[in-house]
Amino acid sequence: MSPKVPKSQTAAKIFWAANLKFLRNRKGLNQEQLSEALQMSRSKYNAQENGQTANPPLDDLLRISDYYRISIDHLLRTNLAGLKEKELETLEAGTDISGRNLRVLAISTDKDEKENMEYVPVKARAGYRAGFNDPEFIAALPKFSLPNLPQTGTFRMFPTTGDSMLPIPEGCDVICSFVQDWGSLKPRTLCIVILKGEQDFVFKQVTLQKEGVLLESLNKLYAPYTVPVSEVLELWKFHSYQSREIPEAESDLQSLTRAVKEMQTTLQALKRS
Repeated sequence: MSPKVPKSQTAAKIFWAANLKFLRNRKGLNQEQLSEALQMSRSKYNAQENGQTANPPLDDLLRISDYYRISIDHLLRTNLAGLKEKELETLEAGTDISGRNLRVLAISTDKDEKENMEYVPVKARAGYRAGFNDPEFIAALPKFSLPNLPQTGTFRMFPTTGDSMLPIPEGCDVICSFVQDWGSLKPRTLCIVILKGEQDFVFKQVTLQKEGVLLESLNKLYAPYTVPVSEVLELWKFHSYQSREIPEAESDLQSLTRAVKEMQTTLQALKRS
């Protein structure tokens, strides 16, 4: 006897047809133009948009999901017409509106089917932004293993540049674990942030806010800044770092600068209270 499916699951609302029409109109296309772009007959597409196809073929689900850059789950279960434009842009970036990354992470494994730790060398930094979800690109990266890493999670090593994260030494290699659920991050969590823009990735303290993702340097001489959630491709949480340099002791000037910064922060807090 097969198990009963909970009534809440059988009664789930499916928005597939309504979402197809909404997204097509959002792009300003007619059915003929869209079906041509999808390489699908107009009659087949029309049947799906009008709700006449009870179980759309898997290849159609994948094709339409890839075209709109929105996950199949959201195409089926979310009323996209009820979302704000910024929320739609966030979904198109491959991220849930709550900040949970939806895409499947490309990884490589060894002969024992254990995950490798890939290293992204400096020469591959620019290419990582385009190849981060390409299994062939990931498979071509240098691979190695380290003892005492947690048994769970996916780890990757990234090179750093600049002095914005002092006292962590310049040019060190940072080992990080992949963050699947962005909402789980505590404020000011150290992360490698993979960005869409001119900067391929940065090493910062990350705080998720309504306005976007706040990025702060450990070196207080660098001002914090905020980027839209849609500009963030991946987050990798700091685990440890490798360096050939020994961190220098704080100089008198650095101590004075830090003290002034702390006084400024305290004064600002007093003014707000």
